[in-house]
Amino acid sequence: MSLWVKICGNTSLEDALLAAEAGADAVGFVFAPSPRRVSAEQVAAITLKLPSSIEKIGVFVDSSFDEIETAVRDGGLTGVQLHFDGTEDLPLRLREKFGPGLRIVRALHYGPEVVGRIGVLAGDDRIDAVLIDSRTAKAVGGTGTSYDWNAAESLFRGAGARLIVAGGLTPSNVSEAVERLRPWGVDVVSGVEIAPGRKDPAKVRAFVRNAR
Repeated sequence: MSLWVKICGNTSLEDALLAAEAGADAVGFVFAPSPRRVSAEQVAAITLKLPSSIEKIGVFVDSSFDEIETAVRDGGLTGVQLHFDGTEDLPLRLREKFGPGLRIVRALHYGPEVVGRIGVLAGDDRIDAVLIDSRTAKAVGGTGTSYDWNAAESLFRGAGARLIVAGGLTPSNVSEAVERLRPWGVDVVSGVEIAPGRKDPAKVRAFVRNAR
């Protein structure tokens, strides 16, 4: 099975088309406090002009069901990435509302407690994949920092779930991350940017090429 590649933090049609043309499987849009934050209206203007083959994933942090439902519907999203500590019934409600066609990714931050949580999520058929991200004191994603891949090897290889590696990935280190962790997918934001919310075309192309 080929590696799933997502280019996240898009704010313009130009950048989203760049990711699609580079061969990414998915583009991401951040609906949370961030320099890359976008609205459903902004995203709708982009997703309408993207190839149907590329996934359009909305990233949500502690959003309500109603907020996510509106963004999916009005923004033309085909998937959601959920960063939250509460409302554990969100995946169930989203699955009931949108059916199996909506890609649901649950994001966790790498740390001592993550092994047990992955074990629970691996048995949850409402979750399509689990994204393992790094975290800093000021940001829940797009941090540009990576966790200890050596320590994470056993987690990734024995998870029993589709795991996506994120956090600190760049064109120069993504091939190492893939070789070491054998993830189902990879996700990048700041590692392919000129500035927050603006992509570097050469880096985007190199990232997809090196990931695969």
